[in-house]
Amino acid sequence: MSAAATVLPALVAIGTVIHEPVLIPPLAASAAVVHGAPTLPLSQPRNVILGHLLGAATGYAVLATVGSSPWATALAGAATVALTLLARAPHSPACATPVVVVLQHPAPQRFVPLLVGACVLLVLGEYAASRIRRNAPEYPAYWW
Repeated sequence: MSAAATVLPALVAIGTVIHEPVLIPPLAASAAVVHGAPTLPLSQPRNVILGHLLGAATGYAVLATVGSSPWATALAGAATVALTLLARAPHSPACATPVVVVLQHPAPQRFVPLLVGACVLLVLGEYAASRIRRNAPEYPAYWW
């Protein structure tokens, strides 16, 4: 069983318990990248965690200044690409995080800790899986 197949249901369970099931689209994409290409720079813990945090911050900033609309989601996604590149932490799935924020308006005091925890769980799941699987590349290539 892959790390993604273990971690994603756990995230759904956590989200269901606290009534915040909004994280699955961006994190499912992150799980696919981290599990499918664990040696790529965009799969490394720094990029996963920082990318999603920048995406959430961008989403909340756009929501506060422009409001919620399809145009705002496009702006938030594009700004996230730029910010993650500037921060040298590109992680393409993180561009879905501001879309979730702009369209669904999750409460930041619940959403952000859940997002960080989910990212850490995803990274630790792949770390453990890479130690268990035979002939698997060692994950992560670097932590930060």
